[in-house]
Amino acid sequence: MRLVVLLFSGTVTATLLAGGFASGRAAAQSGGEFEIRVTDEDTGQLIPVRMHLRDSRGKPVRPPKLSFWHDHFILPGKAVLALRPGTYTFEMERGPEYRIRTGNFEIRRGDADSREVTLQRFADMKQEGWWSGDLHVHRPVGEIELLMQAEDLHVAPVITWWNAANAWAATAPPTTLLKRFDQNRFYHLMAGEDRRGGGALLYFNGKQPLPIADAEREYPSSCHYLRLVPEDPHVHVAAEKPFWWDLPVWIAHGKIDSVGLCHSHMQRDGMSDDEAWGNPRDRLLFPTPHGNGLWTQAIYYRLLDCGLRIPPSAGSGSGVAPNPVGYNRVYVCCGKELTYEAWWENLKAGQVVVTNGPLIRNPRLNGKLPGHVFQADAGQSLSLEATLNLSVRDKVDYLEIVKDGKAVHQVRLQDWAKAGGQLPPVEFDRSGWILIRAVTGHPKTYRFASTGPWYVEIGNQRRISRKATQFFFDWVYERARRLELPVGEKRDAVIADHRAARDYWHRLLARANAD
Repeated sequence: MRLVVLLFSGTVTATLLAGGFASGRAAAQSGGEFEIRVTDEDTGQLIPVRMHLRDSRGKPVRPPKLSFWHDHFILPGKAVLALRPGTYTFEMERGPEYRIRTGNFEIRRGDADSREVTLQRFADMKQEGWWSGDLHVHRPVGEIELLMQAEDLHVAPVITWWNAANAWAATAPPTTLLKRFDQNRFYHLMAGEDRRGGGALLYFNGKQPLPIADAEREYPSSCHYLRLVPEDPHVHVAAEKPFWWDLPVWIAHGKIDSVGLCHSHMQRDGMSDDEAWGNPRDRLLFPTPHGNGLWTQAIYYRLLDCGLRIPPSAGSGSGVAPNPVGYNRVYVCCGKELTYEAWWENLKAGQVVVTNGPLIRNPRLNGKLPGHVFQADAGQSLSLEATLNLSVRDKVDYLEIVKDGKAVHQVRLQDWAKAGGQLPPVEFDRSGWILIRAVTGHPKTYRFASTGPWYVEIGNQRRISRKATQFFFDWVYERARRLELPVGEKRDAVIADHRAARDYWHRLLARANAD
């Protein structure tokens, strides 16, 4: 066997050719055995990784006894693969901070050999104070530690109750719901999801499941369960996607802590190209393949334009969507030492970057983290300058500065590099908001990164856009019209929440101070 390694645009391509090596271990009679050991190039230590292995027909290979989902499995540092004779291609990954290993090899009957493969880290976000998490994980609890290690993920609440499914229905949950391992990796056993006619809400850090097992598609209203959430600063509720029909109703009830800007419709090898049971996009304005991602951002930007300060979050949906754990992730700035409590506190504060590819590193606006509120007296103006680092595996043509929902600067990477990592200043003479995003040109999926927003408050008032507020006001009426409930008590109870939302958006519309 020989190993050839070539470097192309930050991606390592490895070619493994097997043939005729003897071993003290008997080879599989129907094919060959190939032992792989994976190490970190810097430390030399064995590391778990995710491996996508395909046969000559392009079909995913599922080795026995290894954690497998959709088209990939976890290789726990080392493993022996018993394979049929033939040629194989592979991709090996460990989250977005390592280079990808790709290549091919051939197995001949009776082969048996072993080789070591190294993975190279090209970014270390935690050393810069940024810690990764995935807010939508449907994988088995018994596999979660290995999955987190293989994806270099640090926070992963596990969904153990979901509509009628409840892992704790027949057994009491453990006394300690928060689990810590490897010093700085955390998962929590009481995450849950209410996913019904109006969309999906994600619940984190509770002490017990919400009583939703008997809920119907439209009844009770999802707001009924929102009202059951205790007033606990540690509890976090996320709108799983912005386009779900009940989003304006959830927002009106004031208990949404983050919105999934990077979500399970965005997948490693493609897009889920509709809005399911959500508010459908205009496909002329938001065409395939990136339309769903752009529609997601357009809705979120409208929320910000209403004067709302809700940070973005991210979730992969692994276990229900084809994504690996951690494909969509949110990085939260917590400093060099991570605590679970600080991670959620700083997520709520908006000190975040969401991504499914590019790594926006250490973003600052006039030296301040995302989530900061810049203030000035009426009649004054502010000039804000952004600095950041960027690490990428996919080609990113330009960075964008988005101000009040519109891209005001597009900067090519070579120009940004020549400027020493600085972006053009942005001027504010009235209240608003700003964020930075990097979008790739991936042909199949929407792959991007975005900072959380910074806010500008001039004259002690927030920007409230009339158009954005009207957008959600109209949305509430359309959602109520689509309720799939017959006239009667159940419909009346659900409609009450929509009427309360209508009144909320009407009051906000009356306070609008911008177009």
